[in-house]
Amino acid sequence: MHRSKEQPLDRSISSSPQPSSPYPSPSPSGSLGSSDFLQLNVADASPGGRSDWLARELRRAIADGRLPVGSRLPATRTLAADLRVSRGVVTEAYQRLTEDGQLAGRGRGGTIVVAAPVTVTAPDTSATATRPTTARTPLYASAPIPPHPFTAPPGPEIFDELRAAPARIDLSPGVPDLAAFPRAAWLRAERAVLADLPAAGMGYGDPRGTPALRQAVAHWLARNRGIRVDPDEVLIVAGTAQALGLIAQVLHRDGDPAIAVEDPGSLGVRQHLQYWQVATPPIPVDDDGLCVDALRASGARAVLLTPAHQFPTGVVLGGPRRRELMHWASADGLIVEDDYDAEHRYDRAPVPALRSLLPDQVCYVGSVSKLLAPALRVGWLLAPSRYRTALADAKRFADLGNSALPQLVLARLMESGELERRLRLLRRRHRRRRDAMIAAIDAHLPGATVHGAAAGLHLTITFDQAATTPSDTDLAAAALARGVKVHPLAWHRQRPGRPGLVLGYAARTPGDITEGIALLADATVRP
Repeated sequence: MHRSKEQPLDRSISSSPQPSSPYPSPSPSGSLGSSDFLQLNVADASPGGRSDWLARELRRAIADGRLPVGSRLPATRTLAADLRVSRGVVTEAYQRLTEDGQLAGRGRGGTIVVAAPVTVTAPDTSATATRPTTARTPLYASAPIPPHPFTAPPGPEIFDELRAAPARIDLSPGVPDLAAFPRAAWLRAERAVLADLPAAGMGYGDPRGTPALRQAVAHWLARNRGIRVDPDEVLIVAGTAQALGLIAQVLHRDGDPAIAVEDPGSLGVRQHLQYWQVATPPIPVDDDGLCVDALRASGARAVLLTPAHQFPTGVVLGGPRRRELMHWASADGLIVEDDYDAEHRYDRAPVPALRSLLPDQVCYVGSVSKLLAPALRVGWLLAPSRYRTALADAKRFADLGNSALPQLVLARLMESGELERRLRLLRRRHRRRRDAMIAAIDAHLPGATVHGAAAGLHLTITFDQAATTPSDTDLAAAALARGVKVHPLAWHRQRPGRPGLVLGYAARTPGDITEGIALLADATVRP
């Protein structure tokens, strides 16, 4: 049946309702609408300024926290019906806040609050005033950022705080392209798993992981990292973070109170180790990777490093250094190899995993956080035989093992070749985004030096340490004030060094990356 288009409402108050409209007009007696949403009452608005009034009320609710970032607003049709106004009144108010950068339309996801402005409220000097004033001046790009991300040394909650900070362009390192998660393939694999899974498969399982995933991981590592391992040697963990925690606990109980780490090196890794009362003495990194002489001089019996793509500098542990490290490990040393993004390489041959060369001295840690999504919380740990039982016990008493269903789905994706196909797709996409970032740095930050661009999901830039160069934490704060998130290199250092920034590119489009670097360049000029 043909349905005629709805007739637009006249914005003036009609003397009688329009039967063709879904939005009832006020009755001749002057009855006006209200809404449970924010306790809005259209009687508070002047007849000719209802969009202005609604926009002001929404801004006030965002500023005072009644509508926090992430809140979903009512559909324009629903709110217009509640308030007994035309839909155009609500649409116009939403559009004004969208143009201000406070709201964003998400299609079927509705209209979402994406940023809360810093506001200045005019004082109310009237003795008879009964309502707070609405004279507010939003201060968006020029507003000072909240003080917590960069004004003090980073604490345990620093990454949560930075993730929660509103920004239009997130160039934080370590974030994969979450929009590219293979939802359709995952759903197909999950349906197939559930169709085949016996009732017993819903019970408690092996805390080391399901046999299917342990076998799939063994095959994956043989194909992609040159590691030959029996599935029985694979321990499935809740990501790299849990693997490090288990290792720290076992070594601490064995009387090893320290694990040496690279410097610069991941702040998050240090935090996880230190949580378990393990010291993290810094070992310098140069253009050939970890300085083994310094490791030897430190007296540490264990070291954690990222040899295939050092975080954050991106250097590869060179052949001579590898031989030195293997010689060090042969004297009862332990290497913890964090192979966090080795599959993502663009301009170089694959780098063999240390585990493939020295299995009896290397705890190898990997995950799907950079390949699929951190939310899956799935990783693996390969340990020398002398630690295997203790680590399995630590996993057992931590959580009785990872959830079985995601393990079985991931195993099916790995064995079907879906993960290799995804990796090939991501390499092409990441290469384009990396190239866009390098081009933007060349154009807007010609004085910056780029490090670690041949692989991974991030690169690092450093600046000459001149008297006029601001600190990298000041640069990161200025960038955030302009809507761009980055990591200051100082976060990942234990000893002083050249100022720099760590920039992720995997999760942003080339256009976003170019704009973000331009804003970053502006921050270096006018911090």
